Amino acid sequence: MTDAVPAAAPANDLDASDWVAAQEARLLDAAVSLAPRYGWSGLMLKAAARRLGVSDADVSLVLPQGPRDLAALMSRRHDGAALRALEAFDPQALKVRERIRQAVLARVEAAVADEPATRRWSGFLALPGNIPLALRLVWESADLLWRWAGDTATDENHYSKRAILSEILITTLAIRLSGGANAAAAHLDGRIAAVMAFETWKAGVRPLDGARRLASALGRLRYGRAA
Repeated sequence: MTDAVPAAAPANDLDASDWVAAQEARLLDAAVSLAPRYGWSGLMLKAAARRLGVSDADVSLVLPQGPRDLAALMSRRHDGAALRALEAFDPQALKVRERIRQAVLARVEAAVADEPATRRWSGFLALPGNIPLALRLVWESADLLWRWAGDTATDENHYSKRAILSEILITTLAIRLSGGANAAAAHLDGRIAAVMAFETWKAGVRPLDGARRLASALGRLRYGRAA
């Protein structure tokens, strides 16, 4: 099979951005359908490109880090889906406890909508070399959800809230995939009750040392400095 003829060079930066976004979306759509067969891998990406007739040169241009870039795109797609689902709620009408509960459930269900691919994506991110990427992505998700919930903290609490929510997102998704929706909801409610004490947390209780260390590590990953 010959490579597809590359698209004409975009006329300006806006066109280039639109072209890249369109190629990313197409490749991600194909990857999601192929991941159950090929795993989240370079082989999956090659199969997606072949299906779409996208040249190797264009794949390298759009996804220079290959499956790692695709993993980030999938996480951000699920973030967007969660935020759209949360449009059904007025966060200001909910207690902080309920805001975060709804946010976590929305984010987990967004991932489960692509369950076969999400399982392979999760395994890929669990590889030792991909853990820094996994931490950055879950931090992004936690940050988006806290911002939706109205958090404006800029001190140490900014980091501790996101560190704790990152752990909750990871474990709730894992339980949702292994045990189903009821088990995930029960786990989430237990974490909220045991770890958060949300109204107190909102007021700025200092985190446990372990959570503080995680916050510092995630802060360095996201901002290039310690929390």
